[in-house]
Amino acid sequence: MPPLADTAAEVGRFTRAERWIHRTTAALMGVCVLTAACLYVPQLAELVGRRALVVTLHKWSGLALPVPVLAGLASRAFRADLGRLNRFGPHDRTWLRAALHRDKRQASRPAAKFNAGQKIYAAWIAGATLVMLATGLMMWFTHLTPLLWRTSATFVHDWLALTIGIVLAGHIGMAVADPEARRGMRTGKVSSDWATRQHSLWRL
Repeated sequence: MPPLADTAAEVGRFTRAERWIHRTTAALMGVCVLTAACLYVPQLAELVGRRALVVTLHKWSGLALPVPVLAGLASRAFRADLGRLNRFGPHDRTWLRAALHRDKRQASRPAAKFNAGQKIYAAWIAGATLVMLATGLMMWFTHLTPLLWRTSATFVHDWLALTIGIVLAGHIGMAVADPEARRGMRTGKVSSDWATRQHSLWRL
């Protein structure tokens, strides 16, 4: 695990590679969501037009969506953070209980580098992306699967897309509400005070 870059006022949170993985994934996801909206909302479809181009953008951005994460596996820091996201501890259960009871006291929400909510979001969005990729491929290459599979894939793809849109809106809303977290993703560094307050177990 690489050492944290520490100063009197800041600690390193994300490496340059991790920030680019996040930005590239976010851009591809944004294209997927916007093109999906243009394909399914009649008013947007009429406004944008060029349906064939929108379909092409949607297909290829969806196909490319896992690429940044797969490329990021070459980064030791990124692999270490994936390991952190994939592990739940007693403090995560405490965090979840506090969240369910709307207890916003920091002492009631202990967290290491990632809190339980971030871990659940990461696991959910990763799983949802894989499902969307699989169902999308069934819809794209129609000769590979039976009609019943394609019909089911279309149903799952459409409704999961709506769910992803809602969850992403929540994710963006939480980011907007926390400027320091955004700074960490933008510059790689956060204030020591914020790290101690929001992620009290991070550096222990």
